[in-house]
Amino acid sequence: MSNHHPTSAHDAHATPSPSLFKQVFNLVVLLALPVLVVGSLIGYYKAHDSVGPGSLSEEAVEARIQKVGMLQLGAAKHELRTGEAVFKAQCTTCHTAGTLGAPKFGDAAAWAPRIATGFDALLNSAMNGKGNMTKQGGAAFSDYEVARAVVYMANAGGAKFAEPKAPEGAAAPAGAASAAQ
Repeated sequence: MSNHHPTSAHDAHATPSPSLFKQVFNLVVLLALPVLVVGSLIGYYKAHDSVGPGSLSEEAVEARIQKVGMLQLGAAKHELRTGEAVFKAQCTTCHTAGTLGAPKFGDAAAWAPRIATGFDALLNSAMNGKGNMTKQGGAAFSDYEVARAVVYMANAGGAKFAEPKAPEGAAAPAGAASAAQ
C-alpha cells in the first residue's frame, strides 16, 4: 500500500505543538484576568462601603433622593405693575424715541389718530401686535398690566381713558389710586 502521509506529517498531527498550548494559555489569561480584576474591585468596594442597608436614617435617605429642582407652570405671583412701570420696563425702547414708526410718548399729534380709534383698538394692537410691535410689546406682562401701559401712554398723548379694572382675585394693584382724569 502506498503511504499517503509521510511520517513527519503524521507525527505533527498526533501531538499538539507547543505553540497551541501557548495560545490556549494566553486566551485563558486574557479572559480570566479582567474577570479577576473586576471581581476584586467589587469585593473591595463592598467591604469598604460605609453606607450599607439600614445604616442611614430615613431623613438621610430622603435628603439623598430629594428633587433637584421644581418647575412651576403658570404666571408667577407678583405685585401688579403700574402703567408707568410697564412703559419704563418695555415700551420706552420704541415709544420714547419713536423708533420703527412708534408714536413718541407724549406726542399728541402722533397719538391723536390712534386715540380716535378708541381704547379697545389700542389695547388690541398692544395685545396682538401691530406693524413692527410684537404681541404685548414683546414682554411677559399680564393683560391687565399691558392695558394699564396703554392708558398711561395714550393719556400722556392727550387721551382721557379711565384706568382699567383689576382682574378678580388680583391684589390691589400698585398705583391704583392714580386713575386717569
